[in-house]
Amino acid sequence: MNDIICPHCNTAFKVDGSGYADILKQVRDRDFEKQLNQRLDLAEKDKQNAIQLALAKKASELQNLESQLRDRDLKQQLAIKDAVTTAEKQRDLIAKELEQNRDNQQQELRFTETRFAQELQTVTMQKQAELRDLQSKLDATDIQRKLAINEAVNFVEKERDALKNRISESELKHQLESQSLKERYEAQIFDRDEAIVRLRDMKARLSTKMVGETLEQHCETEFNRLRAAAFPRAYFEKDNDASSGSKGDYIFRDFDDSGNEIISIMFEMKNENDTTSTKKKNEDFLKELNKDRLEKTCEYAVLVSLLEPESELYNSGIVDVSHRFSKSYVIRPQFFIPFITLLRNAALKSIEYKAELALIKAQNIDVTHFEEDLESFKSAFGRNYDLASRRFQTAIDEIDKSIDHLQKTKDALMGADRNLRLANDKAQDVTVKKLIRQNPTMSNKFMELKNKDSSD
Repeated sequence: MNDIICPHCNTAFKVDGSGYADILKQVRDRDFEKQLNQRLDLAEKDKQNAIQLALAKKASELQNLESQLRDRDLKQQLAIKDAVTTAEKQRDLIAKELEQNRDNQQQELRFTETRFAQELQTVTMQKQAELRDLQSKLDATDIQRKLAINEAVNFVEKERDALKNRISESELKHQLESQSLKERYEAQIFDRDEAIVRLRDMKARLSTKMVGETLEQHCETEFNRLRAAAFPRAYFEKDNDASSGSKGDYIFRDFDDSGNEIISIMFEMKNENDTTSTKKKNEDFLKELNKDRLEKTCEYAVLVSLLEPESELYNSGIVDVSHRFSKSYVIRPQFFIPFITLLRNAALKSIEYKAELALIKAQNIDVTHFEEDLESFKSAFGRNYDLASRRFQTAIDEIDKSIDHLQKTKDALMGADRNLRLANDKAQDVTVKKLIRQNPTMSNKFMELKNKDSSD
């Protein structure tokens, strides 16, 4: 049901789904028709405004053309008057010329009239062409309006059909889901009824047979029936070690091809007669079973129980009680073999993951060793490089010192060479005249020697 409030009196009244849908459809159709009419009126007004604007524009152009023609005629008339006045004054002298001018003016007037008629015809043709264009635009607008209306109608019809199809699909889906849900619940009820009947039959059979060791023998028989095919390397024997003061019923251990233990389970089997006055509960045995599991180093503890036969929790299948005691479970006898298989398969998968993890760890260790070796090599190489670099720098410094010493020796030799060259130049510049110029004694001696030679 949907509430609708009156906009005038603010009164709320309820309408069912179909009535609400009809009202909503009417409102949508009315709004759509209103919006469509408004858009059509706007399009019609735009068309009329465009036509009026075009007509006004052409009328203005015609008025401008007429005014230009009137101004041209007025100028021509004034020119004719001036020509006539001039002709009257010179009528006798230029009569022929006046006649010729009159003919020329008449020809020009005819040419002007012909040109005006052509221009008027051209303007008229342009106006007609523009009117035709406007008419074609109006026709196109009408066609577009009709197409828009048809498109809107088709869209509304498609939306309506799509909505109907979605409603039909939803109804069909709902029916199928309802049917599937009904069949699933009926199957569950049927399976539960069969389980109840089976449990009742089992209870009727086991109440006299599976008391105490009879239930243990049943489980052992079920296991031995599949031992060769499903558990060829498994150990499943009674727990006979009571050194700690208590013991479980059976211990299950399974091994891989290499003799490594895959999984270990401590089993406890519990049942009682219907005539027993004090009814036991499964929780009464979980603590002792967990203690036996820890003492015998088993990974899991499983209580195979026919206690609390009316409990929906335990009759539903495998019950995980790990919130009370770690890795502890309570099962019915019919789940004995499936539960062992489930735990064994999970353990095998866990072993695969552990092997992969060990391989990854080994690879990580190899990578770590490689990185350590690489760092050692890098540090040793760095030390050797540092030593070689320092010695190389020392050799370069010594070479630089030797170069400086040789450069000094070179500079000293160059200085000596310059001094020798200067001394040679000075020696070459020495003459007898220069030597005796400031020495009168030597001058006299040389003069005497020279005179003696000349006398000889």
